[in-house]
Amino acid sequence: MRNRADLAEAEIKAETSPTPGIPSPSAMDATKSPSSGSSLKRPSPHDAADEDEGWSVIKNGRPIKKSKKTPKPGSGSYPGIDFSPSAKLQAKINLSQLRDLILYIFADGSGPQWVSVKHRPEFRKIVALWVPGLEEAMFKPGVDFERYNDTKPGETERVATSPDDYYPRLLKKEELAEPMKPFVDMFKHLWPVKAPGDEKTGRIHSPMQTFLTAPVPKSKGGNGVQPVREPRGWKDERTRITEFLITPQEYIEHGFLTHPALLAEELRKDFKDPEGWVHTRVEKLEDGTVPEKEIEQGSVTAGREILALDCEMCMTGEKEFSLTRISLVNWDGTVVLDELVKPDKPIIDYVTRFSGITEEMLAPVTTSLKDIQERLLDILHPRTILVGHSLDSDLKAMRLTHPFIVDTSVMFPHARGPPLKNSLKFLAQKYLNREVQKGGVAGHDSIEDARTCLDLVKKKCEKGKAWAAGDVQGENLFKRLTRAGTSYYNQAGPDAKGGAPTGKSSAAVDWGDMERNQCNAATYKIPCSSDAEVEAGILRAVRGDADGLEIPGGGVQFVWARMRELEELQGWWNRNKMSDDQTGGPPNAQNGVKEEERGKGSKLEAKLTELTQRLARIHAALPPCTAFIVFSGTGDPREMSRLQAQHVAFKREYNTPGSNWDRLSVQWTDVEDQALKRAVRRARNGIGFIGVK
Repeated sequence: MRNRADLAEAEIKAETSPTPGIPSPSAMDATKSPSSGSSLKRPSPHDAADEDEGWSVIKNGRPIKKSKKTPKPGSGSYPGIDFSPSAKLQAKINLSQLRDLILYIFADGSGPQWVSVKHRPEFRKIVALWVPGLEEAMFKPGVDFERYNDTKPGETERVATSPDDYYPRLLKKEELAEPMKPFVDMFKHLWPVKAPGDEKTGRIHSPMQTFLTAPVPKSKGGNGVQPVREPRGWKDERTRITEFLITPQEYIEHGFLTHPALLAEELRKDFKDPEGWVHTRVEKLEDGTVPEKEIEQGSVTAGREILALDCEMCMTGEKEFSLTRISLVNWDGTVVLDELVKPDKPIIDYVTRFSGITEEMLAPVTTSLKDIQERLLDILHPRTILVGHSLDSDLKAMRLTHPFIVDTSVMFPHARGPPLKNSLKFLAQKYLNREVQKGGVAGHDSIEDARTCLDLVKKKCEKGKAWAAGDVQGENLFKRLTRAGTSYYNQAGPDAKGGAPTGKSSAAVDWGDMERNQCNAATYKIPCSSDAEVEAGILRAVRGDADGLEIPGGGVQFVWARMRELEELQGWWNRNKMSDDQTGGPPNAQNGVKEEERGKGSKLEAKLTELTQRLARIHAALPPCTAFIVFSGTGDPREMSRLQAQHVAFKREYNTPGSNWDRLSVQWTDVEDQALKRAVRRARNGIGFIGVK
């Protein structure tokens, strides 16, 4: 057996031995011009068997290995993504698993257990297309599109209900309606895909956020939290703090008790505070506005007084918390108020591990909640903005309402949506690269927490609205592919740096402004206003620009896109109907038939025909060895949305001070609560398709 010394000597000899047709390193050194800057790189041992072995020198003089020929379809090395009955499949796959499939093929993700991936290094591109509005029932035998939408949302189940309904359905052309038959030429199976959500809280989490947010590898992040990094080419855009004030709608959604200034004028006349509550002296919202001439140029405070608030509480009953400490700091971090407060009721738990408050600390205190309320009414005025984290809890403890709030739990929302919230500790780690709340048994420090909230707001104001948008939990998928994209020997090309590209280029093709969501981290962004433009944008991203001025020739390696016209026709998209003069035209316009002349069923069939034709054209234009993924994101969300709106109306009325809680115009009982959970369960039933061109 050869020892390490022998192996090392053999490797050295191999490096210095001449190869037929290639001069040895010493010969090259002797013949190379000192000013040329050129050098040749020996082939990797993994490439020794390549039939087309050769060399290429790029413009900067650095040699690279030529890219391997693309395998032919049907050859033994052609890539594939196939379902096997022996796969470890015990439930419906979800959007996270579709995302992780992309990470496995192109980056550092772990191998999937639910599908077989063959010849992973041979994949050249991946195109993932989100098409809301697609449903499993559209692919059932004998579907009648004329009557498809006759039933009300939630009245019928549009998914399979067998015990094995999590298995993919084999697509058979003879069993599909005419508009859906092209799917068979692109995909083998229809996959049931579960959308992210929570029946308990009556919510579906953002499919976009889930798909475009990758988990941070523990080995990379240490504590699992990586400080945020700006995307390439990022430019700060200073934004006034008033742009981050929570809206009246967000007041309701996040559990704030309504301030009378937020009510309609006719309702303010009869307004009365609930017993023990007070409201700041703001008559109407306009009282907080500062004239432009009084605002310094470039000021992010917009002439407003900014006070960061944090409170500590103890328990005075089951699920009842009372104020024990209040801290206020101003914009420059100076302490304005820091007081211990004696609750009116006996304390049953000081929760010292969180509050830092002990029995000994409160023993000599005589300041009451009423005293604090009076002081705050003198401190807070119409031009005051309160900053804090989950301020609804603090204001409830103080029994006080104020209409101008900037809440860091709203400014940096949880990836899975409300009612989930990120902790202040997590936000400080990710966006300030700071460790807070390390008091241990001593609990939190309310002054430290208030200053942390202030620093988070300051940074957001300096960076702009798009900064950290949709990048709270985990890492942006586009960023991950750029940072950790895997390079294979057979994929080196003329633009590779020394034959070893460090990441994958990407493009996002979507409707509207992509600077404020996860798409802002894509290498290239292609905004659209119609599905026709989305189709053209995908093809442009895949092929590249003819002149190569923006998207280089050969296109990008990963494309994410969304089509929305089917979603709109189905009534799943809450936006105004597209106008006739919009680019791309209204749905079905290219068919030469006015919308009012069609029944909704006819329009649906025509739209599906148009959609599948688009997908077929995209599929035909994809280069060989391209993975193609199409997914719906969710099922029908209309009944869920209706019940959510009813719940919001109930909470608005319930949280309005002075309301008669026994005679609310909108009721919310266990009946409605259970109906919402069922609607969420139905809305989570999406579908997906996976194939390789």
